[in-house]
Amino acid sequence: MWMIEIPPFVPFFIGGLIALLTSGVLRNFIMVSIPIISALHLWMVPDGIHLQFAFLEYQLQPYRVDKLSLMFGYVFHIAALIAIIYSLHVRDTMQQVAAMLYAGSGLGAVFAGDLLTLFVFWECLAFTSVFLIWARRTQRAQVAGMRYLIIQVLSGVILLAGALFYAAENGTLEFGYIGLDGIAGWLIFIAFGIKCAFPMAHNWLTDAYPEATVTGTVFLSAFTTKVAVYALARAYPGTELLVYIGAAMTCFPIFFAVIENDLRRVLAYSLINQVGFMVVGIGIGTALAINGAVSHAFNDVIFKGLLFMSMGAVLHMTGRINGSDLGGLYKTMPKTTVLCIVGAASISAFPLFSGFVSKSMVMSAAIEEGYDWIWLMLLFASAGVFHHAGIKIPYFAFFAHDSGLKANDPPNNMLVAMGIAAGLCIAIGIYPETLYSLLPYDTGYNPYDATHVLAQTQLLFFSALAFVWLNLRGKYPPELRSTNLDFDWVYRRIFPTVLQASFTSVWKLDKAIRQALLSKLNQGLTFFSNKNNRYSSLLSRNYPAGSMVLWVLVVLATYLFLSFIS
Repeated sequence: MWMIEIPPFVPFFIGGLIALLTSGVLRNFIMVSIPIISALHLWMVPDGIHLQFAFLEYQLQPYRVDKLSLMFGYVFHIAALIAIIYSLHVRDTMQQVAAMLYAGSGLGAVFAGDLLTLFVFWECLAFTSVFLIWARRTQRAQVAGMRYLIIQVLSGVILLAGALFYAAENGTLEFGYIGLDGIAGWLIFIAFGIKCAFPMAHNWLTDAYPEATVTGTVFLSAFTTKVAVYALARAYPGTELLVYIGAAMTCFPIFFAVIENDLRRVLAYSLINQVGFMVVGIGIGTALAINGAVSHAFNDVIFKGLLFMSMGAVLHMTGRINGSDLGGLYKTMPKTTVLCIVGAASISAFPLFSGFVSKSMVMSAAIEEGYDWIWLMLLFASAGVFHHAGIKIPYFAFFAHDSGLKANDPPNNMLVAMGIAAGLCIAIGIYPETLYSLLPYDTGYNPYDATHVLAQTQLLFFSALAFVWLNLRGKYPPELRSTNLDFDWVYRRIFPTVLQASFTSVWKLDKAIRQALLSKLNQGLTFFSNKNNRYSSLLSRNYPAGSMVLWVLVVLATYLFLSFIS
């Protein structure tokens, strides 16, 4: 029974310490072993609270297990294993330590049974993940990482404030359903929304993820936003506001992803788009919708990780990631090309691939609950996903024009990791019952009925036809060597400009005040030093030095006397 009491984050934290103290083959072996052993351990853990203690007047539950947390616990172990295998060629201690601590922090958050424990791991996610950005050691990565850290820490501060209000209002810190009934609910909702990349709070993701290391981005894509999705599913199921926020999240990234040149930034926008489907499902709140949101989070970790790994392989082997600089790589990187296409088919929700068996659940729930307009937005978003992630990513990276690059497929460990992810994408798509058996609710949903298959096939066919027509007519947005800003122009352009203008005005005012004071002081000194003035003898340059010392002593004695009597 002693093993049952070990929270899943503990082995990963220990693994981070071991990674710090070891190197080479031993370090790699231990890092690969930890997620396997921890996953086997988690598989044997029954539902319930496995660790709790009193803190002040509250019961803290650092380790609580149920079907919802188990779903995210399982996929986080899978993601950690795949990402670790993918990064075995890396000889960077900082990255490897940060990756283990980051994965452990994600696991700690999803098994937290109280808001204080959640806050601790919430902040651990921020402080460990930022090193995966800084590890790239470029100026852009340093700046983007600092912006990322500020926003993530801000989210944690808001969460802590909400938790304190919640404890005061309810007399408990238990992490369960919260809702939007009071200030505590709204503060916690905002904190979750920032980490979930809600519209206008999303730019930390599109700003920082493309600047992270090749392997760091794979870790980043798996944990932070999915922890936020889990938190929303735990605390705000059935909150209708989430339906509209999620619908907006599915649609607006499409427009930026289509015109974006950096293919990892395209995937960052696509990540927001996919999280939007999950948020809609949580907002609808029915058993089918929650199942759809959770299963899509599970699948997204795998197929989005596969796409980030394939683009990371391209960047690793060519040193380039802009669509305008790539093309023709299918000739020299055939394995990577095939694996990327599997990820593209999965995110596009092709039948027999993983995305189809989860995304269709959310769309079916929207129709069943009368959200017709939301369903149309999700339909539009599905077509957009196929354009920017299903077609654009593999087309501009591996086909399109011949860039003249002659890179080979990446190292074997990267191919193995991508192969595992691709195999899971296909297996889940063909045998969805295995995934469905792990979901919180048993709804008897069947994704492969004629309606779902025909509707999705028609959508994909006409979306592909539109891409071909636009491309042949030269109307598809070209890949330009530029960086597109959306809402982040506020803090990357407006804020610096406003702050610079404000500080310039303050400095001018400060200079004017100092000059005015110095002028008045000079006038006073001139007045007292004027020989024709009756006070000039006090400050005469011919005044004996001994007398000046005497006057200083008198002043000091007077000050001490006044201090003593007061």
